[in-house]
Amino acid sequence: MTARKEEVVPSGLASALVASGALQSDWLPTFKAVPRDMFVPDRIWPGMADGTRQNPVVDRAKDPDAWLRAVYSDIPLTTQWDDGSHSGDELGKTPSSSSSQPHMVFSMLADLEVKDGHRVLEIGTGTGWNSALLAHRLGTENVVSIEFDAEVAKGAGENQRSAGLSPLVIVGDGRLGYARRAPYDRVIATCSVGEVPQIWVDQTVGGGLIVAPWGTLYGGEAIVRLTVDGGTASGRFTRSSAFMRLRQQRPELHPHDAYLKGKEWPADGDRSTTTLLPTEVGGWVEQFAIGLQMPGAFWSVERYDDGTYTLWTYSTDTLSWASADYEPGADSFDVVQSGPRRLWDETEAAYLWWEVRGRPGFDRFGLTVDRDGGQAWLDSPDHPVPSVG
Repeated sequence: MTARKEEVVPSGLASALVASGALQSDWLPTFKAVPRDMFVPDRIWPGMADGTRQNPVVDRAKDPDAWLRAVYSDIPLTTQWDDGSHSGDELGKTPSSSSSQPHMVFSMLADLEVKDGHRVLEIGTGTGWNSALLAHRLGTENVVSIEFDAEVAKGAGENQRSAGLSPLVIVGDGRLGYARRAPYDRVIATCSVGEVPQIWVDQTVGGGLIVAPWGTLYGGEAIVRLTVDGGTASGRFTRSSAFMRLRQQRPELHPHDAYLKGKEWPADGDRSTTTLLPTEVGGWVEQFAIGLQMPGAFWSVERYDDGTYTLWTYSTDTLSWASADYEPGADSFDVVQSGPRRLWDETEAAYLWWEVRGRPGFDRFGLTVDRDGGQAWLDSPDHPVPSVG
């Protein structure tokens, strides 16, 4: 591989990130000093930036040019499947570690607003690139990173030492933070959560910031930027995101068969019709808005060869389910609901709430975290998002 290729590919990514506004001038020297390729393993699965599909494995030993192009493309790179149990070339079942999309990495670092002397706690070390960027900017003594997977943590530490950086990497449960170095001026998570641990708030100084991907069980996710004030933290969502879930917060969802309980559809369900297109509830922000109002609910899709499909909605307690049959070009759609929760009725009510308020994007939503849990709101903490369940 020529030196020219190694120089041109990274500079092209830098230019694109600067042009997009993700890579700001104060982070540009760090981007150049801490190259992404030093933190990416030889075998990777490049992903589309929108998360819609995953590409086949790229092996550095077999195609070094393709590997370098992938590393310096603005895309996420899956580096581990199935918590490390997968080792083949084909895709595993669940991506469990990655190198995040550079645009997202530097957008979140911009949200973090670090300043000289700040102490930062990172949740989710991954390949080690994000905490290495922070260590270069702030000094290794000011950065602590927690990684649950010991092998992933080991690899990250090796990557960082090769780059001449050595932030403290702890193998442990990220929900617990790291009290021995607390308090922190900033906390950043590189994995998504459905609940911001109160410990993160407690280990952050007053006026400090917590930046984390936050999503609902139903779907939809965005970066939340919380300002800590005493035992509470509150702030708005800044942008859409799609991160792997914190392992201890991965939901355990029951299979379809647990709901019909051995009966054939429609089982004991009540039939009705709807004019709400099932396709309308599938957008990322739509899922987010619906999920905020429908705790304990999730969905799946069963597709058929003729272009029709069934949207299934389930309650986590296995007591309720709903099906909505989509047919292209139809004006109304058949619905069946069963159980104490009328899940399709809830879906319609949640969607209508979002539509009546002008179809708000992520940036109009916010979150407040205190010892009673978390409360999402629209436009202001004075306007909490209601539950329709």
